[in-house]
This record gives sequence, C-alpha cells and structure tokens, in this order.
Amino acid sequence: MNKIRIGIVGYGNIGKGVEAAIRQNSDTELVAVFTRRNPESVVLKTTGVKVVDIKDAEKYKNDIDVMILCGGSATDLPEQGPKFAAMFNIVDSFDTHAKIPEYFAKVNNAAEAAKKTAVISVGWDPGLFSMIRMLSGAILPEGNDYTFWGKGVSQGHSDAIRRVTGVKNAIQYTIPIDDAVESVRNGKNPELSTRQKHLRECFVVAEEGADKAKIEADIKNMPNYFADYDTVVHFVSEEELKSNHSKMPHGGFVFRSGKTGIDTVNNHIIEFSLKLDSNPEFTANVLVAYARAAVRMNKESSYGAKTVFDVPLSYLSAKSHAELIKGLL
Repeated sequence: MNKIRIGIVGYGNIGKGVEAAIRQNSDTELVAVFTRRNPESVVLKTTGVKVVDIKDAEKYKNDIDVMILCGGSATDLPEQGPKFAAMFNIVDSFDTHAKIPEYFAKVNNAAEAAKKTAVISVGWDPGLFSMIRMLSGAILPEGNDYTFWGKGVSQGHSDAIRRVTGVKNAIQYTIPIDDAVESVRNGKNPELSTRQKHLRECFVVAEEGADKAKIEADIKNMPNYFADYDTVVHFVSEEELKSNHSKMPHGGFVFRSGKTGIDTVNNHIIEFSLKLDSNPEFTANVLVAYARAAVRMNKESSYGAKTVFDVPLSYLSAKSHAELIKGLL
C-alpha cells in the first residue's frame, strides 16, 4: 500500500509536532514543509524533505495527498483554510469556537468546488472534547455538560500579560478549581460561575524599575482575560521563568452528568480527561490521524468541509476494519 503523502504548512510548535508524529505512523510520509520564512533558514529533523516557499505550494498539487495547516487561528487559518482547500485535501486546528460556523462555510465552498476534503477544527478542544460532548449528550439527553481546562499554559493569556506596560516576559496557567471538579464528579450538578471553575496563575518577569503593584493590578483587572477570575501573580526572575516554565503542558476534563429512568432517580457520570506534557505535540498527533481520514473520505468522493462529527472513527486508524473488530471490539 502506498504511503499517505503529507505536506506541512507552517513550522512552529505544531508543525514540528506533526513532523514528529509522521515518523510514528508507518503509513505516512512527509513530502515537504511550506513556510513564509526563508526556506534556507528552516532546518528539519527529517532528512531528504524539502522546505518550500509557501507561494510555491500550488506546484505540489500532484505530489501531496493531504496538507496539514499548522498556522494560528487569529490570522493564518482564516486566509489559508479556503485557499489551500481549493488545491489540496486539508486538515487544520482552527480553534476560535465562536467563528467555526463562518469558517466552516468558507472552507466548505472552496473544497466542494475543487472536489477536495477539508477536516477543520481538529485537536482536543475543539476536536476530541467536542466529540465527547456530542456523544455524551446523545446517550444522556437529560443532563448537564461541564468542561474544565488545565492545568496548562494558556498562550493567549500569556501573550496578553506580556503586553502590559512594565512586563518583560510572562507565562499564565489555567487551573481547574478542585472543589468544582469534585462536585461535578460526584453528581451534584452544580451551577458554576466562571470564577468558580478556574483559577489563573501568572508568573511575571518585570522590567527593571517597573511598578510591580501596578502591573499586578493591570493584570487582575484586564477585561475578557482576568477580571472574571481569581488571579494570582508571582514575580520571578528571567532565569526562573526559563528554567521552570518553558514547557507547554495542558489538558482538561469533559463531564456529562445525567439521569435516567421513568422517575429520573438514577445518576450517571461520563468523564473524559487529558493530561498533556506538550499541548502542540498532542494536537499534532490528532491532526495526523485525521489526515489519514481525510484522504480516505476523499477517495470515496466525500467532498467539502468536515468536522470530528462527520468522520467515521475507523478512518482515523491505520489498522484495517477486520483488525479493529478482532482486536478492539
């Protein structure tokens, strides 16, 4: 069987993770990495693979089975998704939840017209967590969903802190509040405010001579980021930040707490959790699994944009249908 030929657009943390994931999947191979940087400045871990200017991607339409887009959701993917879906089967991790319907429509139009398959918003949330929420709600129609994120680094919130006057560098962790998690896990069906679900912990390197009290106040009162949460600010040295807070862990929990029976007296809890040492590397592995599915669906003439709700689970696996039934069913 021929290997699935994969291209990577963007060689940041997720792009590097995709490269590593391809090496762990024997039915895939990396053909090229496409970048906006000078291709000569990008050094890959995989020998013999081309680094190509992103402007030349169209020349590879016949050499790549699926393109994995590894750019950011704020500015990269809204432009790249529809553009690349008009040329390739694609998979991406677009994660701006509120804008997914609009993004889906644009990618769908491009992919359908080109008879390509585009699996969007793949990762763990949106992605795996979305799938669990859907599945759990279908099984327990009378109930409540709860999602907790962390403990993990929030890149967006960390960036927001770094934009505060007097801040040289910073990292922010999103931390689920244990009492809230346990209340849900024990079937109490609590009504939880934003503040009751998560704590935000910040590690900040201040500029020399900066007003630390003002920095802390500016962070804690920042609307849309910290004002609605209990927030703890620690001031640390650049060395401590680099030594203790340079990794990118994350994870979280999805719960469905529901009732069954004529009198709804029996309680049930569905719980799905992740604990990740590397958020981008785990996301990359999910992307590669869905890249396999995108190619399979395209061969069946299933064109247009797809989400995790639309992809048959067996299409994610390198194993045959018979192997899955024998080994896992």
